[in-house]
Amino acid sequence: MKKFISVSDIENLQEIIKKALQIKENPLSETEKGKGKTIGLVFLNSSLRTRLSSQIAAQNLGLNVLTLNAAQEAWNLEFADGAVMNGDTVEHIKDAIEVLNQYCDIIAVRCFAGLKSKEDDVNESILSQFEQHAKVPVISLESATRHPLQSLADCITITENWKEEHKPKVVLTWAPHIKPIAHAVGNSFAEWMQEMDVDFVITNPEGYDLDKNFTKNVKVIHDQDEALKDADFIYVKNWSSFDDYAAMPEVKESWMLTNEKLEHTNQAKVMHCLPVRRNVELSDEVMDGENSIIYQQAKNRIFSAQAVFSEILDELNSK
Repeated sequence: MKKFISVSDIENLQEIIKKALQIKENPLSETEKGKGKTIGLVFLNSSLRTRLSSQIAAQNLGLNVLTLNAAQEAWNLEFADGAVMNGDTVEHIKDAIEVLNQYCDIIAVRCFAGLKSKEDDVNESILSQFEQHAKVPVISLESATRHPLQSLADCITITENWKEEHKPKVVLTWAPHIKPIAHAVGNSFAEWMQEMDVDFVITNPEGYDLDKNFTKNVKVIHDQDEALKDADFIYVKNWSSFDDYAAMPEVKESWMLTNEKLEHTNQAKVMHCLPVRRNVELSDEVMDGENSIIYQQAKNRIFSAQAVFSEILDELNSK
């Protein structure tokens, strides 16, 4: 593996899930693999699970870890090509990445969607510069359009919790929120589920369909109750409108997941990437109930990151 930006960078999804589960059984089985190498974790946005799980995963592999909270601790960055830097920006992203190239063997970066320019977000205006200027492998810790380490953890969690012979029904359901939320988790989950052996559907209100470049031919149902019928797994997540970019069209129906809605399912396991707005996206009774596998999902973030870092190190160590 030479980089990790999306599911397309995975040669065999089932094999990396298997590897992650083996790592989970013995997280310290490869403590020498990263010896003498450095990973730079660059955060342009807030993080809890991604930051901590990535640090733990890297340390488990013996990597030296540099963590940069770029939005707070670094110079104000300029991202525009040809910019005349006579304002508030002090350092161009090209120069910052070139320095990271000197210090790091792997660069991992987290850069959210701005939700201001659809063109900038769809074209990954920040992540694309890391891909362009980095001379070492680049790993996405979430970008404007995808969250691949989260999606791999989701695949690991579903695999752990499904032992039946038939395909599980997995439903990605939109949930309410108080502000516009980016599409990265929804997009990414949709992409990865299409690579899994599952019956996958998406449910969201009218006006909230995700980008078809990610959902492709996945069935989208605008009636939540209909979509949840006989579900085995429910992934709860909010996102804003894609067509009317970052808007929040009015939704009159109740879309918050409750125990009453779970009654229509096949005792579905409930997932969420966290952080979650309790009693807005889903109720306390669901979050804290026996159907929730949300904390298991969060723990698996360590092993998704460690499996990816290990694959990247295999590539580096083979040179």
